[in-house]
Amino acid sequence: MNQKDLKEFLDTKVEQYNHPRFIESDPIQIPHQFSKKEDIEIAGFLTATIAWGNRKSIINNAYKMMHLLEHSPYDFIINHKDSDLDKFHGFVHRTFNSDDFIQFIKSLKHIYTTHNGLEAIFSKHTESQTLQYAIHQFKQSFFEIEHLERSKKHVSDPLKNSAAKRINMFLRWMVRQDHNGVDFGIWESISPALLSCPLDVHSGNVARKLKLLKRKQNDGKALLELDISLRKLDSNDPVKYDFALFGLGVFENF
Repeated sequence: MNQKDLKEFLDTKVEQYNHPRFIESDPIQIPHQFSKKEDIEIAGFLTATIAWGNRKSIINNAYKMMHLLEHSPYDFIINHKDSDLDKFHGFVHRTFNSDDFIQFIKSLKHIYTTHNGLEAIFSKHTESQTLQYAIHQFKQSFFEIEHLERSKKHVSDPLKNSAAKRINMFLRWMVRQDHNGVDFGIWESISPALLSCPLDVHSGNVARKLKLLKRKQNDGKALLELDISLRKLDSNDPVKYDFALFGLGVFENF
């Protein structure tokens, strides 16, 4: 398949899967419960944090998170007292447990009260061609308060060769304006051209079959290779092809 045919094929798949019906089976449905900017981004960040494993389990546990946050994530995080956190004990999603959840609540409060929120902290570091350095800097700020060492593994660091799939997915949700009602596009200070594809086993396998990616591991080096390939297809909105790669892998067993 030549470049022109590949682009036409993938653009058709983007149109097929970048559709409101996609929300029904995807974790992005969690932040779609909210209308306030801060609620959307906090719900999105926490949902993306636990987005590995069985999708049904991810969605169920993300709903539990919102219930524990009293369906007002921003208000709860900013105004909670320590005693309000007692009810979180017992929450678990795979290796993300209640101690991690409580740590994330404290770190998010720090981000909003000290760094003016999630968008502000990511948009500080957009001088390179991707947001991978911004993710690294975000992790430094997120854990600059007293923290549990175990919780650090739940925020990936691209500078340690991680593909940072979950944070790249979260950034797609916040930054990309798809005009179809799936991605939110509420972070207008960051260009969609800087986004990277959330690279996982599905998107990676499809990308290799389509010769967009040669590297066998789904790591930071593979992400850079995929970034280059997708930017050749659409330099302004490269991460739209996440819908095509994911859809082909999950729904069509391509």
